[in-house]
Amino acid sequence: MQLGFIGLGTMGRPMLERLLRAGYKARCSRVKPISDYLLGLGAVSAETPAQTASEADVIILMLPDTDDVSHVLFGPDGVIETVKPGSLIIDMSSISPVATKDFARRVREAGGNYLDAPVSGGEVGAREGTLSIMVGGNQADFNRALPLFELMGKNITHVGEAGSGQVCKVANQVIVGLTIEAVAEAFLLAERAGADIAKVREALMGGFAQSRILEVHGKRMIDQTFDPGFTLRLHRKDLNIATSVAQSLEFGLPNTALTVQLMNAALAQGLGERDHSALFVALKGGVVVKGS
Repeated sequence: MQLGFIGLGTMGRPMLERLLRAGYKARCSRVKPISDYLLGLGAVSAETPAQTASEADVIILMLPDTDDVSHVLFGPDGVIETVKPGSLIIDMSSISPVATKDFARRVREAGGNYLDAPVSGGEVGAREGTLSIMVGGNQADFNRALPLFELMGKNITHVGEAGSGQVCKVANQVIVGLTIEAVAEAFLLAERAGADIAKVREALMGGFAQSRILEVHGKRMIDQTFDPGFTLRLHRKDLNIATSVAQSLEFGLPNTALTVQLMNAALAQGLGERDHSALFVALKGGVVVKGS
């Protein structure tokens, strides 16, 4: 199976590395110096998305936003220009579910197949192959992609038709974002009341408030270390998708909207490229953090 892989960012690099180490061959577009090591593992550099897709049986996308996916697929020198009949495009980005349904339709009309398969688990999950992968598309395409998914993730779920994976990811991001905000508020309350928030976290980890976010992101908040596993800017993008979908369906997500406002404040403080746990900093009113 010949692969094409587009999107060698924080998540894409370790995801592709796992595929290469398993013996797959891949063409990649826009290989920057930080990704050069992948060429030594068998990746081949391509100049454009079209060149990346020209000989590929499966093309994987791992891009920041909806517009990026649209441009790579359908823009000048896009994937759609050279995709082989029957090739499978797997979009593992986190983008609009509404746009995803349109992308899937256009790819099918061009003779290709399409899955949306966004992931959760951050850079650590990408490196360790423990991502949660939420998949939308038909069963046959899911079965075809499953050996690839199993190299990148552990919790792999075929959610439903095209767009369903993105809907599931948006729901995930709502839960994660609001839980980070809740932990930040709890820590702020404890700190302003004079408690040691490290001890508060230790106590809460033994109770009903225990969570992976309290464990990992709570520690980041205490240590004031916000090197990104997932940036505030990208999480705000995902929550904006959530509120946009809700608006299109004529209902509201009030707490999500409030968290977006707090993220807006964080970005205004220059925290957009910090880890999303830096929401704690914005809630406190903006404090210089380690490494900034």
